[in-house]
Amino acid sequence: MKIIDTIMPGTPFVSLEFFPPKERTEWPSFFRTVGRLVEAKPLFASVTYGAGGSTHRDTLEIVTRLKREHGLETMAHLTCIGSECDEVDRFLAALTQEGVSNVLALRGDLPKEVTPDTYPCLTLLHASDLVAFIRSSHPDLGVAVAGYPEMHPEATGPDADLAFLKLKLDQGADFVVTQLFFDNRYYHDFVRRARAIGINKPVIPGILPVVSLKVINRIISLCGATIQPEFLAELEDADRSGGAAAVQRVGVAHARRQAEELLAAGAPGVHLYTLNRAEAVLEIVDGLLPT
Repeated sequence: MKIIDTIMPGTPFVSLEFFPPKERTEWPSFFRTVGRLVEAKPLFASVTYGAGGSTHRDTLEIVTRLKREHGLETMAHLTCIGSECDEVDRFLAALTQEGVSNVLALRGDLPKEVTPDTYPCLTLLHASDLVAFIRSSHPDLGVAVAGYPEMHPEATGPDADLAFLKLKLDQGADFVVTQLFFDNRYYHDFVRRARAIGINKPVIPGILPVVSLKVINRIISLCGATIQPEFLAELEDADRSGGAAAVQRVGVAHARRQAEELLAAGAPGVHLYTLNRAEAVLEIVDGLLPT
């Protein structure tokens, strides 16, 4: 089933993003975490390539198991730059064969061994190219794309960044999942500006609970998200007084407030970047949605 067909106006939801472990020896623990987070009753669950550079094969196996063994509607992340066109097509066909109906279409980072003059597929250079490719080759798949409330780090400006988002949607993407942010004003302004240029498809805010200062500093350095000085100071005070456990309490409380405010303001749902932390996510979602 396409995820877009399950997103209903006025019916808020939670969705989850899982990060595959680097080693297969860690998979049993990962799937135990998944089993716990089924309690959150997510509308869907997405699976990244992960920091360890998981392969298409790993992604396919994980999303298939999430669907078959845990009953989750799944969405596989798929990057295109540096990939062979036939490779992408085979992956999409394998997803379809396994009953996985949704993809998050991303450009991805260029592999180190590939240079601009040796791209394997010159028709898959941008996420918009991938969306168009999926729509032409596998039209029955659901397609989501990424949006950047604080602007993509490589964008020349906010207007240009929004224009690229509109292009992805015009090529046939169903909805947007945003990059993480810690100040809801970024999301509200992003949606306002998106609507002003004719983007009318759902924009799902992505929320990351802070579980450690080390993790959040690394993630912020990668994605360019801004953390409010007062929130950072609160996290640092918690770390000095109570260590990692205190940091997680502050981070989870902040993420919960974000989610409550976003849903109250009319966001279609909230997408939680789980970091595979069951306790933190379950605390955020407990009683969040109307019963």
